[in-house]
Amino acid sequence: MAEQIELSAVVPMDLGGQRLDRVAAHCFPDYSRSRLQEWIRGGQLTVDQHQRKTKDKLVGGETLRVQVAVEDEERWDPEAMALDILYEDDSILVLNKPAGLVVHPGAGNPQGTLLNGLLHHCPDNASVPRAGIVHRLDKDTTGLMVVAKTLAAHTDLVEQLQARSVSREYEAVTMGVMTAGGTVDEPIGRHPTQRIRMAVNASGKPAITHYRVLQKYRHHTHVRVGLETGRTHQIRVHMSHIHFPLVGDPVYAGRLRLPAGATDELQRALQGFHRQALHACQLGLYHPTKDEYMEWQVPLPEDFQNLLSVLEQDQQAHDALDA
Repeated sequence: MAEQIELSAVVPMDLGGQRLDRVAAHCFPDYSRSRLQEWIRGGQLTVDQHQRKTKDKLVGGETLRVQVAVEDEERWDPEAMALDILYEDDSILVLNKPAGLVVHPGAGNPQGTLLNGLLHHCPDNASVPRAGIVHRLDKDTTGLMVVAKTLAAHTDLVEQLQARSVSREYEAVTMGVMTAGGTVDEPIGRHPTQRIRMAVNASGKPAITHYRVLQKYRHHTHVRVGLETGRTHQIRVHMSHIHFPLVGDPVYAGRLRLPAGATDELQRALQGFHRQALHACQLGLYHPTKDEYMEWQVPLPEDFQNLLSVLEQDQQAHDALDA
């Protein structure tokens, strides 16, 4: 079902002499410049009911009108799916993604993704880019995601992400014992030879990760991680780069290394933890239409909690032997 958009605005006199696309961006700030240019070229955005070119100069006082039906961008099949939704209104929804759920259809995952479930839950999202998904979590990363339900909300959230005003915090368990927290400020791009991997790469995009220690164990560290940027696999790549890869990470941690003297229970827990120990626990943003800051938190999933429990028991057993 297409989203019907009808807008109008009178061009302020102080914008006289500027290009149509720039004036339109000022008058209709909920929509991206590229989308407005597309509407101008297609005749859906008119000046005094006449089609004009994007670079045409205006004098001020004209009436801009937008009349457009935003069609579904791609054809994905809606699928009934249980979604753990924490918050929802007419503009956004916030959900808690489980492990094992792919966010977006792709090679090897044409169906059964979060996007398919979103289209079943809110069919109108078919007319929003990527069904409203503005950021992703890896298949086996759990936790909070925000989804836009309108084109205007999508534009607003993308701009917030680009401006780094969205707060995203994670909890993770790393291999190795950290002495203190810190910041990793290293660009990330595709691995030069292994295309399914990302890597710290001088020609990559800027990436900044902050981390602090929550708890140290004998051979592992429980950390809280904050993102300034949102590169693919960012936390996993950065933690591996500083030689503290995430427990269970099948791509960046290498083969499983069982720590010397680990209890049988810890060995079983590590051998049975088949995903990266990473959970998006906190999300904060400015609501696209309410003009207020909102924040959500979700507890650690059961498998993550069990891992921490076993690590704590291992630490206590070791401390008892030293006592």
